[in-house]
Amino acid sequence: MKTEIAHWLARDPDPKTREELQQLVETQNQAELAERFFGRLAFGTAGLRGIVGAGPNRMNHLVIQETATGLGQYLLATVSDAAERGVVIGFDGRPDSKRFAHDTASVLTAQGIKVYMTTHVAPTPMVAFGVKHFGAAAGVVVTASHNPPAYNGFKVYWGNGAQIIPPHDSGIAEKIELATRQELDLLDLELAKQQGLLYWLSESFYDTYRQALNQSALLSNHTQPESVSLAYTAMHGVGAHMAEALLADAGFTQVYSVTAQREPDGTFPTVNFPNPEEPGAMDMVIAEAKQHGATLACANDPDADRFAVAVRTEAGEYQMLTGDQVGVLLGHYLLTHAEPGQNLVGTTIVSSSLLKQIAKAQDANYFQTLTGFKWLTNVAMQRQSEDSRFLFAYEEALGYTVGSEVWDKDGLSALVAFAQLTAELASQGKTIWDQLESIYREHGLYLNAQRSIALQPGAPSVGEQLRAEPPASIAGRQVMITEDLKTSQRIHADGTVEPIDLPASDVLIYHLDDESRVVVRPSGTEPKLKCYYEVVELITHEDTLAHAQQRAADAMADLITHHQESLLG
Repeated sequence: MKTEIAHWLARDPDPKTREELQQLVETQNQAELAERFFGRLAFGTAGLRGIVGAGPNRMNHLVIQETATGLGQYLLATVSDAAERGVVIGFDGRPDSKRFAHDTASVLTAQGIKVYMTTHVAPTPMVAFGVKHFGAAAGVVVTASHNPPAYNGFKVYWGNGAQIIPPHDSGIAEKIELATRQELDLLDLELAKQQGLLYWLSESFYDTYRQALNQSALLSNHTQPESVSLAYTAMHGVGAHMAEALLADAGFTQVYSVTAQREPDGTFPTVNFPNPEEPGAMDMVIAEAKQHGATLACANDPDADRFAVAVRTEAGEYQMLTGDQVGVLLGHYLLTHAEPGQNLVGTTIVSSSLLKQIAKAQDANYFQTLTGFKWLTNVAMQRQSEDSRFLFAYEEALGYTVGSEVWDKDGLSALVAFAQLTAELASQGKTIWDQLESIYREHGLYLNAQRSIALQPGAPSVGEQLRAEPPASIAGRQVMITEDLKTSQRIHADGTVEPIDLPASDVLIYHLDDESRVVVRPSGTEPKLKCYYEVVELITHEDTLAHAQQRAADAMADLITHHQESLLG
């Protein structure tokens, strides 16, 4: 390890991280040194993400420069006109993000690759938009999204405007590995500009994204927007300016931003974990909504690619909608408002099945992918046709994309679409709750939940145990179909086997005789098993929604308890 540390210190351009590493050496902090040099931050389809600090297993200037070198070399080797088409780069409000983005630009321009760089912080979906807008070969956003303050990340888009998928991830990773043993070339950004290799994306580009969303037919429902009030938080991220502008453009005059969380601040002083899904993260925007009696309490995560909402109840309190509920509401709304031929919708294997039923009722086309928005948008591009253009996709983790202006999740367009849906319902004397109940009464109440089981490092594969002894029943419900994504097989209870058209993945999906579903997959980042559950409860004319919800909750509790016991037993 001494050799590796010496090699690192000789290459690290940042005196701050060199000093940090020297301090660890001098204090003989072997545990910390081993953790930082045990491996390297792995580059994958999500790019890089990790804690900021010294060493190859951290986010820092050297890791960024090596990563950018590998990305540039891969682009030049695989895309014939990559240098001319260039790379769009943006960054969030975390302390190191701007410097990391400038490092990336210095490396790419040194390789002769044109760079379009945002002048200041930018929402992640705006960079994805920029890749298509400029016809660039790739895009990079320096962001750790909704991770805690200690983190940063390096997210890569391909030339189609979507996040990278295989084989590009492994191809870039191979070039990065080579870059760790090469001398790194950087070009001063002022020189890059003089040589015509660096173009600064000023306010006019931000306005181009804004105009593109304003001109989208899917975001042009201006039914009495002034009648709806909403509170909004950017959660110390980069979304406030654009969110407020888009809502104003759409005619929403009653918008109340949480002042304390409006400006970018990568230390996130008012939230322990800047993820709208985390307990307490929405407290300030709900308090703002209560102060004004607002209909909605809305949030973007810090890079504005996710959208969360709490809706006022009859009692005047605010209840968070799940990602599935928002996805179902938006999917239903868009399918009933889209132009003929724009009817392709999709979601992931762990999201609610209800969107499939809604699409079927609307005679629309539906697709399903592995988890991750990279799959939703790349598959959407493959599946769409002139007769079935892409409309909408979502994943249960608060990610939504409305139309094809952005080929990634976009919390800003989702915010506008949801506000417009709410306003249209209000003009009819209806609420979001009324609409959800109407959908449930037509298609059934779909309830979804997720639980994780911590595993001991090195524990035997649960998936392989389940494949060796396939369950015939789960919680007293017969297994009718088992989908094994590792073998790409759909196995029916009668022994019939069909192929599955999804990339191989260590996932098992059990479809039960009462339409319940259980999905089991190992986490890709830590030793735990993720289990996703779905129960379906039909609602009769005599039923109240509350009774159906209670039955669904009871069925869910029973399913989770018995399934978890079977895995742990």
